[in-house]
Amino acid sequence: MRIGLFTDTYFPQVSGVATSIRTLKEELEKQGHEVYVFTTTDKKVKRYEDPTIIRLPSVPFISFTDRRVVYRGLISSYKIAKQYKLELIHTQTEFSVGLLGKMVAAALRIPVVHTYHTQYEDYVEYIANGKLIKPSMVKYIVRGFLNDLDGVICPSRIVLNLLDDYHIKIPKRVIPTGIKLEDYLRDDISQKDIDSLRVDLGVANDETMLLSLSRISSEKNIQAVLSHFPEVLTENPKVKLVVVGDGPYLDDLKVLAKELDIESKVVFTGMVNHEDVAVYYRAADFFISASTSETQGLTYTESLASGTPVIAHGNPYLDDLIDDKMFGTLFYREEDLADAILDAIAETPVMDAKKHQEKLYTISAEHFGKSVYAFYLDVLISEKSKKKEKFSLTVKGSKTDRSIKLAKTAISLPSQAVKATAMTSVKVVKAPKHLIEIVRDFLD
Repeated sequence: MRIGLFTDTYFPQVSGVATSIRTLKEELEKQGHEVYVFTTTDKKVKRYEDPTIIRLPSVPFISFTDRRVVYRGLISSYKIAKQYKLELIHTQTEFSVGLLGKMVAAALRIPVVHTYHTQYEDYVEYIANGKLIKPSMVKYIVRGFLNDLDGVICPSRIVLNLLDDYHIKIPKRVIPTGIKLEDYLRDDISQKDIDSLRVDLGVANDETMLLSLSRISSEKNIQAVLSHFPEVLTENPKVKLVVVGDGPYLDDLKVLAKELDIESKVVFTGMVNHEDVAVYYRAADFFISASTSETQGLTYTESLASGTPVIAHGNPYLDDLIDDKMFGTLFYREEDLADAILDAIAETPVMDAKKHQEKLYTISAEHFGKSVYAFYLDVLISEKSKKKEKFSLTVKGSKTDRSIKLAKTAISLPSQAVKATAMTSVKVVKAPKHLIEIVRDFLD
């Protein structure tokens, strides 16, 4: 199969979405499929460095200057997609390149599948301090983007429930992103490496090491772990928290640790090299997170792949993932966090090798790639059976109902949301309508 992945973010940009897309590309290619990524330019890589990565002209995204938004490239994308004879387009964003992918699919008359990665209600405050897009607007924007597509992949039951609440009617399937097991099942990591890291971190042999590993931002809720840590230390003083990562909230956390008088029990490492992350997971006794904003969270599966159980705020995704006490302990109220830590330390059994192997396959990149391809096949079969109805001609004789509907969707997205996508607002805001006209010209 020949597949086009359309995304606003891709490597060298670092994010869970970029990781998910690269993993999907590699796994589909292992199965023998041709996969092309249509994404933004990036100053860190040459535009034509990889013929399977089509980089389109872009500008920095407002409020997230390390992310970018495409402002032109429909004609070139259409020509490339047509030349490569794409059979299906898989969009990974609701804006910019995602809209472009929908229009290219309309011009080529091929199905469109989408992955809904982000729970936007938790992030709209970053756009003009929440004054431009309100949480109540999100469902209408998402509904407008999704309702005329052929299917949507939900990385977790959290997303499935969310889209059900949005009244999204298209076929939905829960497919969690898999991870590369070989990055964590590493024979080159010795017990000496693990012991050495714990010594460097100041964690004694008889102490329990809790690991927090993420971007340091307020929505990760690391502050909740710190706030309840004194309760833990009162009952069990032989516990240390290691916070790995960097971000805008790091200084606030350091101040909070000082105010709580737990500085000697909390270690802030800053960013660590990617190849060292697996050693941190192995060195830890538990991975901990109080975040309530994750739609899945690859760090949970990375920890389990490393053989380290999880302590986390429960949600439908984690309810499915942590299905045995050996894999972790969940809490559902923040005030229960300290008790969850103490319970995990006292009651977590040693991981059973057979059950761990079964869990490894379910969270693997291989299983992820095969599950996504199975969904593609179902979409194509369904599309073929409805082809006569879907591609009935309109009064103009050559445009399709589907093409017009997709085009209208891009136009009808709230102008406020479109205006929020780039610093070069005038040029970018006008882009969607201009691009729609080009698509219409193709179809006339």
